[in-house]
Amino acid sequence: MTRLTAPPVAGIAVATALVVSLAACSASDEPQTLTVHAAASLTGAMGQIEADFEAAHEGVDVTLNLGGSSGLAAQITEGAPGDVFASADQAQMSVVTDAGLADTPEDFASNALTIAVAPGNPLGITDLASLAASDATVVVCAAPVPCGAVTEEVEAAAGVTLSPVSEEQAVTDVLAKVTSGQADAGLVYVTDVAGSDGAADAVALGGDDAVTAAASTTYPIATLTESVSPALAQEFVEYVLSEDGQATLATFGFGAP
Repeated sequence: MTRLTAPPVAGIAVATALVVSLAACSASDEPQTLTVHAAASLTGAMGQIEADFEAAHEGVDVTLNLGGSSGLAAQITEGAPGDVFASADQAQMSVVTDAGLADTPEDFASNALTIAVAPGNPLGITDLASLAASDATVVVCAAPVPCGAVTEEVEAAAGVTLSPVSEEQAVTDVLAKVTSGQADAGLVYVTDVAGSDGAADAVALGGDDAVTAAASTTYPIATLTESVSPALAQEFVEYVLSEDGQATLATFGFGAP
């Protein structure tokens, strides 16, 4: 008859410790995901910042949710998970902060509106007044979107009224209508034209200092209060505000905040 004997107590302890250790290693090897909601106009810059941040933080996977700031603010207030919000204007950031869903925001970049036209400017658009007086088909952002709000302010400052054939929910959609030939011109940010790889040219708005001031916008960033990784989220925000982050933003045409 085979006698069953209990394993030595020391052996059990060692085996248990090994299992716990392996479990801990497995958990630590799991990638840590950081979700960043960012304005569509930040697509190129945030893509580079994402890569640089991941390179400096082993095991971290940054996921970008890019879109019109108004849409992103709505997603966040409706319960979409996330860790950081980078808006193209203060108004949409206020939607999130007023709901108690973001910490105190910090400005991290600036941008300005311009007229995007086909390469070579075939219609000879010279400024905003010229665009308004022309027969060009124009696309703009819808009013709730930051670039749409800026467009309305620019029109008021310049004393002109555009007649757009469509109003888009993101500035990238406006640019796409121009670069695809679906529209002759569109009001976008200078960074959008700069990042089009020559698919569009920029025409200055013209006008006086009031138009220039109206065309400018400042971008705020904040950690979200429902973040599952608040410390890492704050590290990301600090990186965007750092010298390296600011240099990347400048490379993509953004100005200092």
